[in-house]
Amino acid sequence: MKKVGIIGVNGFIGSHLNNFLRLFSDDFTIISFDKPFFNNKIQLDTFVKSCDVIVHLAGINRDPDSNYLYQANLDLCQKIIDSLFRTNSKPHLLFSSSTHENSDSSYGLSKKRCRELFSEWSIEVGANFTGLIIPNVFGPFCKPNYNSVIATFCHQLCNDIQPKVDNDSLIKLIYINELIEIILKLIKTNDNTHFYVFDNCIEYRVSNLLKLLNNYKKNYLLNGEIPCLNNDFELNMFNTFRSYINYNQFFPKKFVVNPDNRGLFVEITRSGTSGQSSFSTTNPNVTRGNHYHTRKIERFAVIKGKAKIQMRRIGTDEIINYYLDGEVPSYVDIPVWYIHNITNVGYDLLYTCFWINEPYDSNNPDTYFEIV
Repeated sequence: MKKVGIIGVNGFIGSHLNNFLRLFSDDFTIISFDKPFFNNKIQLDTFVKSCDVIVHLAGINRDPDSNYLYQANLDLCQKIIDSLFRTNSKPHLLFSSSTHENSDSSYGLSKKRCRELFSEWSIEVGANFTGLIIPNVFGPFCKPNYNSVIATFCHQLCNDIQPKVDNDSLIKLIYINELIEIILKLIKTNDNTHFYVFDNCIEYRVSNLLKLLNNYKKNYLLNGEIPCLNNDFELNMFNTFRSYINYNQFFPKKFVVNPDNRGLFVEITRSGTSGQSSFSTTNPNVTRGNHYHTRKIERFAVIKGKAKIQMRRIGTDEIINYYLDGEVPSYVDIPVWYIHNITNVGYDLLYTCFWINEPYDSNNPDTYFEIV
């Protein structure tokens, strides 16, 4: 079992890495790191000595003072190196540099210099070092209006703001789950590549990204239709888009009910993608679920009885409660990385229909159990 410390665990990449490490608790133990450790040599040294692997993801990406940005990133790097020397520690060190190394920006120059310093340390002491040259990363929960155009576009579209393309450049992209899978593989294999370039990137023009996201808003956000997802990239983009919806206000959504003298007809899911439909009955006071998914799209539709659906984003405490009644047929869509369950809160049998975008595969279920 490897003891892994993440510097920058509250950031976009760090939080996802932490979530994935939790899924493999038989292989990894997470060593906690807090930002104040940088200003306390005893705490920093204790952390460094405790780790078999250190993943350094912290740093400043933007600041009006370019000199400050450059020096601040180098200071963090130097404090880690000083602690490594003080404690005579030789963990496998992974550092998140950037494709911006080739630019003249203070950010890119600081990343390059930090990677060089870590490389020099590893060669001097005989430790393994991986210098990650990371392209543009996208995925759920990335901070908008910061350094991801996809995050900014998603946030704007979900808040009725029409995005504008200022620079229609061709950008290299990698999805956060794919990035984390590679990092975990590098950790397991004790990689020692000081300039690690990602080969599995996809290139997209900014205007085409916006076109795709506009389609998600039109078809899904406004009309409730699961869009056609032609490949893994489009699935990843859709799950990213969904993460910016305000779930406290968006669900439950009422179905269109078509009554006639025979009864009524309700369309549960209109989809341009494949999937699996199913239904369940649930006895009173019984709860189903208490699990989450990292890639699946799922819809819960209550058609008879009374239900409470609960969701909680992994790593947070806020629980969202939805109350659905078959008298007013409604549905809730479940976003990735949200723990969810459904409880029969009525006196009669609860009937629920489910749609999910991929048939269940017992060898790769993408289902992780945790209590809401």
